[in-house]
Amino acid sequence: MNIKFNPDETYRDDYTFANSPETIARAPFPFPDDDYMYSMNLEPHVPVGDGAFRAAFDIDEHYISECKDRAITLDKDPGMHYVSAPHMMEAQWDLLELIMESYARDYPQYFSLQREGRQWHWTNRLLDIDDHFTFGDPATLPYEPMEYVTRQAQGDWVLQEERDGTLFWGAGIATQRADYSLRFNLGMSWEEFHGPVPLVKEIGMLDRALKFLLRLRTGHPVRRLNWSLTVNPRLEVSAESLPEWAPDRTIVTAQNAGKLVYLRIELQPLHRLPRSNAIVFPIRTYLLSLEDIATNPAWARRMHRVLRDLNQQLVDYKGFSRYRDAAVEWLSQYDTEPKP
Repeated sequence: MNIKFNPDETYRDDYTFANSPETIARAPFPFPDDDYMYSMNLEPHVPVGDGAFRAAFDIDEHYISECKDRAITLDKDPGMHYVSAPHMMEAQWDLLELIMESYARDYPQYFSLQREGRQWHWTNRLLDIDDHFTFGDPATLPYEPMEYVTRQAQGDWVLQEERDGTLFWGAGIATQRADYSLRFNLGMSWEEFHGPVPLVKEIGMLDRALKFLLRLRTGHPVRRLNWSLTVNPRLEVSAESLPEWAPDRTIVTAQNAGKLVYLRIELQPLHRLPRSNAIVFPIRTYLLSLEDIATNPAWARRMHRVLRDLNQQLVDYKGFSRYRDAAVEWLSQYDTEPKP
């Protein structure tokens, strides 16, 4: 499958980002029902169809522009968006291998990987990269292994190490994160990171999810979906850059919500890594404006009901209290059935 890429679209300033009808249709819409509550929603990560689940790590028309935006973010604030504990190097090489093998297998027209022992040859035709390096020797790469390979990947990536019966943040690259600080989270345990999430402890989901993930086996990945809302198609909405993007939340009205409000879908295909035993949490972001969603009336109707009836604690946690009502009012035109 050949992809028509949009290499020059932007995710800041003038926001020229736009989805094609094909990209909208293949997005992993996150609402299976008319209401929403946190759940594990884990399923085996196996190839399905031609949409976002067709490959181990999905790429789409935004691949080149997202990689460009990542480079801008990393170069603007060195040390803020990529961090790794020193002892995570083995896991970094595990991740590099997993991404390269997956891309070369699933998209051979764009990527290739040749190996002779520890001597590897990686070609990324989309970004004009043709590199020879020694696997296991970081001195042969321009960046640490994790940063090198994820500069060439869509989405954010977090490596978690298992010890003392739980998971800890050991490394991450996050240029698309939704309102949190990567540097602050480094070293946090599973319980510490998820502590602010409302209701998950009360319903027992946090403990169940951890127990499930601790049993995750190499070669048997699982996936889940998460979501939030954002204003404008901005990828970098970290806690550190809050003054740059937070004011946008005040300009949303019921008249402009269709253009300004975006559903931010996170596809998370989780893998256990073979040498280090770490777990990689990719966070692959898809941005759909409400106008994009309205091209599928069933999606628009369902999203109206989800947002209208969503628990206020979740609205506050996900950060769209200021413009929830505007989004609901805009979507209401696609839901003419009276509320039961």
